[in-house]
Amino acid sequence: MAHYRNGKDVLPPKLLQQIQQYIEGELLYIPKQNEQRAGWGELSGTRERIKLRNEEIYNAYCSGRSIRELERMYYLSGESVRKIIGKYNRASG
Repeated sequence: MAHYRNGKDVLPPKLLQQIQQYIEGELLYIPKQNEQRAGWGELSGTRERIKLRNEEIYNAYCSGRSIRELERMYYLSGESVRKIIGKYNRASG
């Protein structure tokens, strides 16, 4: 669990003055060195589920489904469906 420390107590005075030129009196998060953070949706599986859904959308489109049908099937806007299809078209071309 993170806890807060006063910069005056842990930083050399010269470094504290330099930091105060950018941020003063606000909270600042300093990440651990070489911290490996999971990307968005990696831990929850959301990223993989969306990838599979997008592949389904592209395959359904290639099999003859219209964009309007895909909008209704996946509760997405036509613009979102077009972006998904475009992404797969570029990747395969």
